Amino acid sequence: MFLFLVVALAVVVAAVTLAVVGGGEGGGPLPEAAPERLQDPLPPDRPIGRADIDSLRFPLSARGYRMADVDDALSRLGAELAERDARIADLESALAGARTSPGHISMAKPAPEDEQ
Repeated sequence: MFLFLVVALAVVVAAVTLAVVGGGEGGGPLPEAAPERLQDPLPPDRPIGRADIDSLRFPLSARGYRMADVDDALSRLGAELAERDARIADLESALAGARTSPGHISMAKPAPEDEQ
């Protein structure tokens, strides 16, 4: 019984070794797999929207996600957020300047008593 288990173990180890180093029809080792690439990157020609972020899917690699794809997406998102923050700050300062100017025009609707 012990001899049978040793022979079976040797056959399994030999079969796995031959499969890995290319003992099959291919004539060589296992072919290199092409790396997966990000299929639908963030759009470069328009601002990023919520739907773009929701549809963003990173391809898997041996240790998780491809760092280059994730770094590209994060740097693009960071640039978009910085641009939006700067635009918001500009608009808020313009609004604050318009409110403090003496010729401030009110956008509020006049009360019905004031119309008469």
